[in-house]
Amino acid sequence: MTIQTSPSSYFSGQLLVAMPTMPDPRFSQSVIYLCAHNEDGAMGLVINRTMPEVTFPDLLEQLGIEQLGPADAIRIHAGGPVEEGRGFVLHSPDYVHESTLVVDGQMALTATIDIVKAIAEGHGPEKSLLALGYAGWGPGQLDSEMLENGWLSMAAAPELVFATDSDGKWKNALNSLGIDALMLSEEAGHA
Repeated sequence: MTIQTSPSSYFSGQLLVAMPTMPDPRFSQSVIYLCAHNEDGAMGLVINRTMPEVTFPDLLEQLGIEQLGPADAIRIHAGGPVEEGRGFVLHSPDYVHESTLVVDGQMALTATIDIVKAIAEGHGPEKSLLALGYAGWGPGQLDSEMLENGWLSMAAAPELVFATDSDGKWKNALNSLGIDALMLSEEAGHA
């Protein structure tokens, strides 16, 4: 007998919030926006870890792109441990090109140099988050982690995703779920 999984059981367009018991230190207290999740696996971007050693103007210089617009405030995020040299821009859906993946009515993902140029020229998306690398899961891997209580899932509110307080996103995500981070135990069976 084959069990069919309905598309509604997938978490594309949701936030994953790491539980305190997260065994992988790379994802401790992380918040991940899931760009894609299906039977083949999942792909997302960590949205609460910035890379202070890399600035947007430095990145533009490295890519040979002239900065014409006000882009100094764009912070580069460590999107995850996979392909850390590859850039991804999670953004509002007001910027859509041929290579853009529109996740839902609130978020889109573009991974081409064109969006970086558009941001540098001052005519990119209204809201954006630039990340180097991504988090990836093979078939069924994220589903298993969810069943093992490694992650909480929640709706992805743009005000949380694009908030400039990256350090506070984990606690803010838990608070929006009605959970006090101080009340969560790192040991199973304890309150």
